[in-house]
Amino acid sequence: MSALEKSMHLGRLPPRPPLPGSGSSQSGAKMRMGPGRKRDFSPVPWSQYFESMEDVEVENETGKDTFRVYKSGSEGPVLLLLHGGGHSALSWAVFTAAIISRVQCRIVALDLRGHGETKVKNSEDLSAETMAKDVGNVVEAMYGDLPPPIMLIGHSMGGAIAVHTASSNLVPSLLGLCMIDVVEGTAMDALNSMQNFLRGRPKTFKSLENAVEWSVKSGQIRNLESARVSMVGQVKQCEGITSPEGSKSIVEGIIEEEEEDEEGSESLNKRKKEDDMETKKDHPYTWRIELAKTEKYWDGWFRGLSNLFLSCPIPKLLLLAGVDRLDKDLTIGQMQGKFQMQVLPQCGHAVHEDAPDKVAEAVATFLIRHRFAEPIGGFQ
Repeated sequence: MSALEKSMHLGRLPPRPPLPGSGSSQSGAKMRMGPGRKRDFSPVPWSQYFESMEDVEVENETGKDTFRVYKSGSEGPVLLLLHGGGHSALSWAVFTAAIISRVQCRIVALDLRGHGETKVKNSEDLSAETMAKDVGNVVEAMYGDLPPPIMLIGHSMGGAIAVHTASSNLVPSLLGLCMIDVVEGTAMDALNSMQNFLRGRPKTFKSLENAVEWSVKSGQIRNLESARVSMVGQVKQCEGITSPEGSKSIVEGIIEEEEEDEEGSESLNKRKKEDDMETKKDHPYTWRIELAKTEKYWDGWFRGLSNLFLSCPIPKLLLLAGVDRLDKDLTIGQMQGKFQMQVLPQCGHAVHEDAPDKVAEAVATFLIRHRFAEPIGGFQ
């Protein structure tokens, strides 16, 4: 999740400019500007990186849920991408452009429940079990009884959900598993400082540009190109301020309701709500999901994760921002050759956003080595 940001100290590292050639979109050229030029924090649409977008309907006990997916590619294995807590499928945008140019594969990036543009009846239930079932249900809704070969790739919370999905056999055609910067030991240690990290973030932003700028300057996402497309999936407009008329009618509605209250608390409540409205007008964007409220699920995401990962009987890849992340179980498993590991230094926690080309190279090499996919354009 976004602030297993390694116990918060990552937030203080200076942001790195995007790597030359990070991603393969047209916007890459715009961003590598000379000294003294103002950096462009304006948001970039998903369509610069993904070929299509789809809302997948899933039937369950409580009715219909709709999961947003972004897709690219038409042949080869499906790389099903699961984002970290608070993020969205858009965090995979620049990685998608990078991997599609290296190997023949299909990308399906999913907005998990409670995140992005996914709409579910119960967005509060973020248990590992429920989210793993969601992944299986989306695969079934998209591909029926004969899904293509699928590799699950997950970052942070999404990495944990990928492992829970794999170990519960919810994707019958699973051929590989990749976790990005999530390790049980480090994650459990970081949970204590998680609420502090969340309290330290701004609660609102004046604009989308303001949100993008904060994410880069705080070090949450160190690659400007990625931040410009992915922050849109992390924030939303505050409710009730879509238009001047909308905000006015809401304030009037509040005043009418309050008049029935007792007189003393009435004017206080009215003032407070009006103050809240003023704040929302000045800072119209806020986080899409209140991560602090998901605390009861954190333990379930990460406890026992290392052994679950090791016990999955498929080829596995672990990508880390630093070798200090490894816990005892994974260290032993690595020495026994139970999975392939690569450390990508000089990245923050959002490894696939900070260094999308390096992550794409690592995943492409893994796919080719196991003969899961064919290289494109002479990729070695």
